[in-house]
Amino acid sequence: MNNLPERLRGPKPLLGTLVTVASPEVAEALAITGVEWLFLDAEHSPVMHPAAVQSIVQAVAGRSYTLVRVPKNDETWIKSALDAGADGVIVPHIKNAEDVEWAVGWAKYPPLGKRSVGITRAHSYGADFAGYLERANAATALVLQIEDIEAVEALPEILSIPGADALFIGPYDLSGSMGRLGEVQDPDVQEAIETVVAASNRHGIPIGAFAATAAGAKAEVKRGIGFIAVGTDLGHLTGAVANSLATLSEGS
Repeated sequence: MNNLPERLRGPKPLLGTLVTVASPEVAEALAITGVEWLFLDAEHSPVMHPAAVQSIVQAVAGRSYTLVRVPKNDETWIKSALDAGADGVIVPHIKNAEDVEWAVGWAKYPPLGKRSVGITRAHSYGADFAGYLERANAATALVLQIEDIEAVEALPEILSIPGADALFIGPYDLSGSMGRLGEVQDPDVQEAIETVVAASNRHGIPIGAFAATAAGAKAEVKRGIGFIAVGTDLGHLTGAVANSLATLSEGS
């Protein structure tokens, strides 16, 4: 596998799904299907604590990339996720250049940032210490989540700060910040999303998004979105069971 920043810059869409339960077995089963990346949601999942993140990263290592959405732009969470061996972090609610500077600082080693050094799983518990330090800045992905209208308005400043590897659109919180909570198809919300996509393309930085369905994911690819989280772990589970029950009940 290429490292995640290299894969994000590749020509093919990167398709994954969102993980909300702290189960290595569920994540491993998803990886077995061929899902290329897993969005580990430590922001909205109450059970996605650091130990759970590491166990999931271990369970899918070498099969699926892992991106951890941390609860906030915070040193402890960012370094914990990266030290666990995650391929990158998604930092929510980036609103301005200062937020980017903080995120880069926590996620990247000097001289680019100020990430602290520990002997952890990412370093093969010390066996690959020097090698990891040498490649980590280029090999681990820092993804900035754009989900506030303030961020859309501040995109030139946000994109001027070096160190970020990709953007990720949060349409629901974006709609809320515009006074249209949940109305993600509202023309003004869609215009804001198009502004983010266009800016990312102009700057040559990959951009991702969430899609609830495969059809929605296809539409996002056509829009120019390069990596997509399609549905959620429990959504896939409930959908599959509901479809099976519906099939079994036909004609009964």
